[in-house]
Amino acid sequence: MSITKNVGTVDRAIRAVAGIALIGLAFTGTIGVWGWIGIVPLATAAMSWCPAYTLFGMKTCG
Repeated sequence: MSITKNVGTVDRAIRAVAGIALIGLAFTGTIGVWGWIGIVPLATAAMSWCPAYTLFGMKTCG
């Protein structure tokens, strides 16, 4: 199975910022352990691939 990019540049930037913010808030104890879910958007930004987008046939890249 090959992974085809389906996350565009702007989408990647938003995911990365959101992921880092959530992890930072979890790290400081502001929002608790749930903030570690920020790993997911950070990973999808790094891979330029989102499994949910694949499932629903979505694509934000050109």
